[in-house]
Amino acid sequence: MKIREATAEDWAGIWPFFHEIVAAGDSFTYPTDLDEERGRDWWILPAPDQTVVAVDDSGAVLGTAKMNRNHMGNASHVASASYMVDPAHSGRGVGRALCEYTLEWAREAGYRTMQFNAVVETNVRAVELYKSLGFQVTGTLPEGFRHPVKGYVGLHIMHRPL
Repeated sequence: MKIREATAEDWAGIWPFFHEIVAAGDSFTYPTDLDEERGRDWWILPAPDQTVVAVDDSGAVLGTAKMNRNHMGNASHVASASYMVDPAHSGRGVGRALCEYTLEWAREAGYRTMQFNAVVETNVRAVELYKSLGFQVTGTLPEGFRHPVKGYVGLHIMHRPL
């Protein structure tokens, strides 16, 4: 697996699983009917932010991450990131590799900390992955997310120093 900066051509490999994940409505705060153009605009970020893809030896996209400044002004030292792994490739270390990549990107870019603003508490695999990489839940917005099956569940704010 290789992680590299995403190109415009990568969107064709990202969109099918991006759309599947967003339409499921159980892990992202995006509208479930998000169209492809808006999804691309929200995910593929221009510099100084960055979007990357994890690809296999054939160049197939396994997952993607976007990383960016979380706040402006006197809080501009806080980074954030989001991740999507093609469900066909989950459980194979793609998410961990993407998360580790974003942490290194943030360190190299001079950020002091990384914060995730909205981790759905029922997304247990993601929460456990982030905790294993040093993130802590610093707060939870009760009933901050309407899960399509479990109803109103909490949204975690997660943080770790860099």
